[in-house]
Amino acid sequence: MNKKITSPDSPENHLIVFQERSIRRTWHNEEWWFSVIDVCAVLTESADPGAYWRKLKQRLAAEGSEVVTFCHGLKLEAPDGKQRATDCANTEGLFRIIQSIPSPKAEPFKRWLAQVGYERVKEIENPELASARARELYQAKGYPQAWIEKRLRSIAVRGELTDEWKARGVKEGREYAILTAEIARATFGVTPGAHSRLKGLDKVKTGNKLRDHMTDLELIFTMLGEASTTEIARRKDAQGFVKNRDAAKEGGSVAGNARKELEAKTGKSVVSRTNHLSLEGAAGRPETKSSTKRLKS
Repeated sequence: MNKKITSPDSPENHLIVFQERSIRRTWHNEEWWFSVIDVCAVLTESADPGAYWRKLKQRLAAEGSEVVTFCHGLKLEAPDGKQRATDCANTEGLFRIIQSIPSPKAEPFKRWLAQVGYERVKEIENPELASARARELYQAKGYPQAWIEKRLRSIAVRGELTDEWKARGVKEGREYAILTAEIARATFGVTPGAHSRLKGLDKVKTGNKLRDHMTDLELIFTMLGEASTTEIARRKDAQGFVKNRDAAKEGGSVAGNARKELEAKTGKSVVSRTNHLSLEGAAGRPETKSSTKRLKS
C-alpha cells in the first residue's frame, strides 16, 4: 500500500472510534491531540458535553489543578464542516482529565487510548497496518468490499496531494479547505457543502463525512481531480496558496470534463443523493429518512 495512507495530516486520520462513538483528533507537535469535549461525551453521555467540560475546567482551576494547562485550543472540524478552535489534550493530558471524570467507561477508555497511541507507532514502522485497520472498520460497518478498496485508494491519493501542498507552502486548515472546495466544485459542479446537503448529511451530527457516503463513481472522479491537481502542481512547480489554487481549479476541471462526457453518454448525473447512512446506523450511528439503498459495487 502507498505509505501516504498513514500521513497524520490526512483528514481521514482525524477521526477515530471508541465503542461506536467518534472522537476527533489532530496531529500537533509530532503527536496526536484529542478533542476533550468528544472524550467527555463518550465518558459521561452528557446531553451537553461542552457545558460539562466548561464546568469541569472551572472546578479543576478552583482546586488548583494543573490539568487545564495540558489543553490547547486547536482547530478541528465542527459538525457544520468548518474548522473551529477546540480544547484538545495529548495522551498524557487526557489520562489526567479522565481521572477527574467518574465513569464506568474510564478504565476501558484508558486501555483504548494507550492502544491508539501504540498503533500509531506501529503504523509508522509498518504503513500497511493503517490501511488494514481502516479496511476492518469499513467492513465492520457493512460497506461493500469493492467500495472499500476505492475508498482506501482515495485516502492514498488525498495524502499525496496534501503532502504536496505542505511542501509547496500551503497552510493547513483554511487554505487546505479552500483548495479542496475548488477541486470539488470544478469536478462535480457543486461545493462539498452542497454535495453533503444533497445527500442529507446535514441532518445528522455523526456519520457525515462526505467521502464515506460517495458512490463508486463519485470516489473515482474525486481521485481523478485530486491526482490531476497533484500532477499539475508538480509540473508547474506551483508555490504558495495562489498558484496552488490555480492548479486546483485546473485539476478539478480535468475530472469535471470527464464527468460531463460520461453524463452525456449515459444521460445520468454522477452527483448522487445516495448515502451510506443505513450502514452507519447499523454500526450504532443515527439513521435518517434521507438514507437510501446501499451501493452496489
